[in-house]
Parts: sequence; structure tokens; C-alpha cells
Amino acid sequence: MKFFIRTDASRWIGSGHVMRCLMLADGLKSAGHQVTFICRPQDGDLLDLIAARNHNLLALPSLTTVIRPEHGADYSSWLQVPWQQDAADVLESVVYADWLIVDHYGINAQWEREIRLSLNCKVLSIDDLVRPHDADLILDQTLDRTPEAYFECFNISDKQPVVLSGVAYALLSSQFGKIRNQGILRAPASRQPRILLSFGGIDEPNVTLRVLKALSEFNAVFTVLLSPRAPHYQAVKTWCDDRVNVVHHDFIQDMATLMSEHDLAIGAPGTTTWERACLGLPNIVIPIAENQQAICQALLAHQAALLVQQSDIESRLIPALHDLLNNYKEYVDNNLELCDGKGVQRVINTIMANTEISGFRLRPVSIDDTLLIYQWQSDPITRRYALNPNPPSWVEHKSWMEKKIQCQQDYFFLIINAESSEPCGAVRLDELGTDNYLISIFVAPNKHGQGIGLTGLKLLDRCLPKIRIHATVLTENIASQRLFSNAGYQQVAPDKFIREPLWTK
Repeated sequence: MKFFIRTDASRWIGSGHVMRCLMLADGLKSAGHQVTFICRPQDGDLLDLIAARNHNLLALPSLTTVIRPEHGADYSSWLQVPWQQDAADVLESVVYADWLIVDHYGINAQWEREIRLSLNCKVLSIDDLVRPHDADLILDQTLDRTPEAYFECFNISDKQPVVLSGVAYALLSSQFGKIRNQGILRAPASRQPRILLSFGGIDEPNVTLRVLKALSEFNAVFTVLLSPRAPHYQAVKTWCDDRVNVVHHDFIQDMATLMSEHDLAIGAPGTTTWERACLGLPNIVIPIAENQQAICQALLAHQAALLVQQSDIESRLIPALHDLLNNYKEYVDNNLELCDGKGVQRVINTIMANTEISGFRLRPVSIDDTLLIYQWQSDPITRRYALNPNPPSWVEHKSWMEKKIQCQQDYFFLIINAESSEPCGAVRLDELGTDNYLISIFVAPNKHGQGIGLTGLKLLDRCLPKIRIHATVLTENIASQRLFSNAGYQQVAPDKFIREPLWTK
């Protein structure tokens, strides 16, 4: 599928919106989809980083005048042009999209509606502000946020969007999930703790330097992250270069590994909050924007971080560090409970579940489907041509379902009637090796002969184009052999079919 992502970075917006979109873009591209960023060039943008990550980039017309926000919550100025002009600029260059992803406080529901109707595409809006949207999906990864928070934003007659809320959907690099066990085994901090400082790529109020000065006599080794785009970059770099216990990095490609090498962190409560939580890294949060205050309070309620306001850096920062060190294991465990690092895959699964062909869509199987799957698999029609004709016992099936649902390498979907939400079949992909999967597909016994199996295979083509799919079909199962042939699978042996990757760029 073709995805476009409308987002921006600037010295006022910061880098967080683009960074979390990059995580989702990486996941979509890894699954074989085409991703293009749509950004407006301006001071502090991350266009070079997007290009360096090998994503397509569509640059909107450059600004002739720059609007400086009047205050930290002046989000309408972030777009820099009227929403109608921004939408027109996008439509000037984009003629077809399957999905348009928006992560921009300056973009409103009217913009989303204009794009959605003009391109006849789905819209995913990433937000943290509980605003009205004209979208199919809303993603709000704020801690303790619930879908109900958005209900009052919509008229009862509106088509209700699916709201993905909470840290379970935090957009993190897949690397965090891979090394999460290092956080689970995290040891108490040493006498000279390693402390990571990160206040985003811009840090307009220069909190980084204030923290460094406040901790100049604290016995620790510091790592500082700050981009050359930051307005106070040179002052921070000079401070770091003059001290043997401070290391400065302009940019780190592998943030997960860097975090795992530190004992504590001090930073703003942005996306890096959930990165720290995934690895169990105890931290102090210092909000640098008004909209970050609520996140700080939620972290305090979960006892996952300590809060120091900018006005209290000189007086409260060192006592807060001692508190973290004295209660280290408690803060590690509380952070690990917040985030498991699987948010990107959950979001992609939901995108798949909202992609329709011929009135059907795919939905990830849940534990609540255990009985239904058992009934289908035990039906004589289903078992007739199964590779193993003997149906499992109920106990065996329950255990198998629990393992399948927990397995991160495999895919397991129900084929759903999009209008009625009725389950009509199931399709499972078991990993054979990297990007190679063995397919199992069956239709509900009362739904045979309606083309549901073929639609299910077409949905896989749409949602998972990058993988190679292998099918083993008994030679006497004429209907299934015809199904895979009609779906474009190549017959490589009397009982073997293969669907090669559909997009390999």
C-alpha cells in the first residue's frame, strides 16, 4: 500500500513528531509498503534525516515569511500557512494514497476531511491533545489515555473512528523490544552512575546546559544528546568538550543500545519517555512545553519517574537523583510495567484490520476467538483436507491458541465482514525463515462458495506484500488448488504453491 505521512519539525515544533513517525514508517517499509513523508522546509526541519533513513520525501513549497508562535501552545502557527493552503499544496503533488498519516498539532479536522475526500483514502491521525478529527484511526500514546476521552469530540451521527490509546501503542524502534531483557536484568547503579541527558533535538529553553551546570559537582559520567540544529548547540558542545566526564553526541542511530548502557536518565517527557520505560531506565523528567505537564503527572502517579520543574533545577535536581539511586529497583520495575516496545506492530496490525477489499477486512485473532476457531477447526468439512486430519482436543487447542497469540514471528487473522463484523474465515502465517511463511487458510463451514478465501488472500497481498508465502495443498483438494492458482500463486510441485514478494524495493 501507499502511505503518505504529513508531519513537520522546526525549532518551535521540535523533533518528536518526525521521530515517532520515522518509527512507524520503518515498520511499514519493513512490511513492504511504500512510505513518503510530506514536510515543509524550515529552520530546524529534519529533511536530511528522513532522506538518510531511506524514506521518500515530498517537500512542500518553502516559506516566504516565518510566523513565530506567540506562546508554547500556539499550535495554529506551527503550520505556518492557512490549512486550506497546506491541503492544496499536498493535493498538488499527491494523486493517490491508500493511507494518509498526520502527526501535526497545526493540522485540524477540516484539513483531514479535505484530504480524505479528495484522495478517497484512509486517514490515521496521531495526536496527544484530544481534539476533533476526521479520521479512520486516531493514535494517542499518552499514558493512561482511554478511547472515551475522544468520544465527546465527535457528533453521534459521525462515523466513529477507532481510537488507539495508551502506551501500548507507543511508536518505538523495534530495537527496543529486542534488547528489553537487558532492562529486565538491569543492575543497581554504580557509585559513579552513567547518566543520559536528552531534551529533544532542539531544546529551545536550553535546559540541557542548565542541568549540566547544576550537576557540575555531581560524581557521575554524563552523555549528552543535542543536535546541531539546536539554537544553543555551540554553548552546550563547548561545555561538554571542556570536561572529561561528559560526552556529547550530535545524533545516535541506535538509541536503544545507548540507553541500555546508562543507569539513569534526565530528559523531557516526550517519546523518549516510553523508550526509557521499555528498557526500565529510571529517570527524572523536566517538562519543556506546557502540553508535557499532564504526562509528568501520570508518570508520578505510576512512580515511574521524578518530576523537576525548570524553575527548580538548581535546588531539586540533585536530591531527586539521590532518590532515584536509593530506590533504584522500584523505579526499574515501575518503568518496565509501562511499555513493552510492541506499539508499532500493534498499530500496523490495526491498519491492516481497517483495510478492506470487497467488503472484507482482516482482524488479528484474540484469545476471545479461541472457541470459534476450535469449532471451525473441528468441523468435518475443515478437517477433510487438513494436513493433519485429526482434530485437537479442547485442552490442546487452548494451549496452542495461547502460544500462537503470544508469538511475535507469526501472523494470525480472522477474515471479517466489514459491515456486520461477522467472522467468516481465518488465515494464519507461520514463519519458516526470514520473510518466508507457511499459510493455512480456512473459511467458516457455512460460508463456503462465496469467494471469501480468495478475498482473504488478496488482503494478504495488500497488507503483507514483502513476504514470500508457501502453501501446501493436498492434490485431491481441488478447490484449494484452484484457489491458490486464481490468487496468483505459482505451483512449484503437485502439492506446493508459492507467492513471491510483490514489492521488494
